[in-house]
Amino acid sequence: MSITVHIDLGYEFDVKAKASDVFDVLSDVPTSVSHFPKVEQLVDLGDGVYRWEMEKVGTSQVNIQTVYASKYVSDRAKGSVKWTPVKGVGNALVGGSWKIVDKKKSTGVTLAIQGTVEVALPGLMKMIVVPVVQGEFEKLVEKYIDNLIERFGGEA
Repeated sequence: MSITVHIDLGYEFDVKAKASDVFDVLSDVPTSVSHFPKVEQLVDLGDGVYRWEMEKVGTSQVNIQTVYASKYVSDRAKGSVKWTPVKGVGNALVGGSWKIVDKKKSTGVTLAIQGTVEVALPGLMKMIVVPVVQGEFEKLVEKYIDNLIERFGGEA
């Protein structure tokens, strides 16, 4: 028995760094992921595909570990980094995109993430598990953004 948790997040912010510098960090998956909290391991599977293995969360009796793979494609001319889920790897499907816009005195950054996480717990726990998993994912992404903003010299 498993519970499916849907994730749909969007963020927009401006940073002081140049657009080219922001693109360089966000398009380099290992560099970008190094700012994401609670990543146990990032595995390069080749051809722009990376497997994320997150740290386990929960108690010793009840815990989940999110594992998934995504294929990354960057386009400097469009200022975009996109990732699509790779089926058959782990317990989640995660896709999304970065959009980087040069605003001359600052750089506009937009992040969108969509996905599903399969949690191997009884359906009776759905009312409890779904908001906890969604909240934890949101906290991790917000910390990731805070870390990137710091890397890029602060918000503009």
